[in-house]
Amino acid sequence: MKLSLLTLPLLCAALLSVGGQAATPGNIPALPPGQTLPVPKPPAPKPPVVKPLPVQMPPAQTPPIQPPLEIAPATPLRPQTAPPLVPLPVVPPSILTPPKPVAVPPAAYRPADPLFTRQWDMTTIGMPQAWALLPEIVKKGGVSQTPPVTVAVLDTGFVNSPELAGRVVNGYDFVHDPVRSGDGDGRDTDASGVGQLAYHGEVVANIIAAAHDGRGMAGINPTARIVQVRVAGTDGLIDPQDLADGLLWAAGLAVPGVPANPNPAKVLNLSLFADFIPLTGCDARIQNAVSAVNAKGALIVVGAANDGADASGYSPAGCRNVLTVTSATQQGTRPDYANWGRSVAIAAPGGETGHGVPVSSLSGPGGERSPNGTSMAAPHVAGVASLLLSARPRLTPTQLRALLTRTATPFPGGRCDPAPARTCGSGTLNAAAAVREALASSLGK
Repeated sequence: MKLSLLTLPLLCAALLSVGGQAATPGNIPALPPGQTLPVPKPPAPKPPVVKPLPVQMPPAQTPPIQPPLEIAPATPLRPQTAPPLVPLPVVPPSILTPPKPVAVPPAAYRPADPLFTRQWDMTTIGMPQAWALLPEIVKKGGVSQTPPVTVAVLDTGFVNSPELAGRVVNGYDFVHDPVRSGDGDGRDTDASGVGQLAYHGEVVANIIAAAHDGRGMAGINPTARIVQVRVAGTDGLIDPQDLADGLLWAAGLAVPGVPANPNPAKVLNLSLFADFIPLTGCDARIQNAVSAVNAKGALIVVGAANDGADASGYSPAGCRNVLTVTSATQQGTRPDYANWGRSVAIAAPGGETGHGVPVSSLSGPGGERSPNGTSMAAPHVAGVASLLLSARPRLTPTQLRALLTRTATPFPGGRCDPAPARTCGSGTLNAAAAVREALASSLGK
């Protein structure tokens, strides 16, 4: 059995830090149920700079010059009667007025959020190009053609992040053990995060859906709705049955003794693995829940874990019908902590020691953090999946998995690690390529 908090079943290789120092138990301010920390005063928003490509117009066409007609003497003709006057034909305005040039969409869209200039993870996966292909998603005040995609974050629980104002839901607390729950009872309708790891779920959710509002960071899908489902105790550990029930509920399936979820999700993000079980394969309870959620039509995105080991022994990373994600550095290689193996489908930015993923968090100095781990890699894939569903709402979990893995950027030299067995899936997530291919197809419309 694996019970070590320091390997973080919540898949951050390094604990979220306070004041730039590594967190120790009790060092991160706890969030009592229903309460949040003060929101730092944001800087004045700066308008995004969008530079359209120059419109290439064809050169003006002129009729060819005809040689003058040869003038020859002619016999005078008899006087001719003038023909009757007839009106000239009406020329359509479209012929008289040259057509207006067709605007070429910008090649990239760059949010005005101040942290974006340091979000290397977003440029690595081609988010500026992906956003430019979906202007209705990123345009402030714009209305998408489809309802917002709901993403469930099964994690440490609800934090009322200003990055998700009006789009984050306090879901349900599935931690059944009152001792580990830290809120004085077992399962209940308040999923608020409690304890030193309370903000782990907030960071994951912000990567997926932080607003493009000129403050903090820019999330992948700024129109997505987040449902926070608490499955982790204050110790950061996850009971298998709590996780299995949380999976079912998040997708809108019935769980005995628990009220129905009014906001069922199409994408579930699990930056975690189950504890209190051997790491020898997928736990049957979790596999049954995964299969039911998959049949319901929801995609499950899972972090591979941070032990530098084969991910196939972990639950749910080693389960069938999930999309398992490991970490990649900015250079596209596997950091030492990241799990690997045949169960891993794709890699995404997870950072490394000294070069984490820049994120907004109420718990960070100045409202920022730079954690690393497969906890950070998984929400990149979940966010892009939700973006694809915004454009193609009928894509199935199988189609989403195929699209995301098929369009991934190949690893440098064809592999993420010199050791052949330490594979990382098909490549590094490529949001621009995935969105482009989805829009070029009628699949999922």
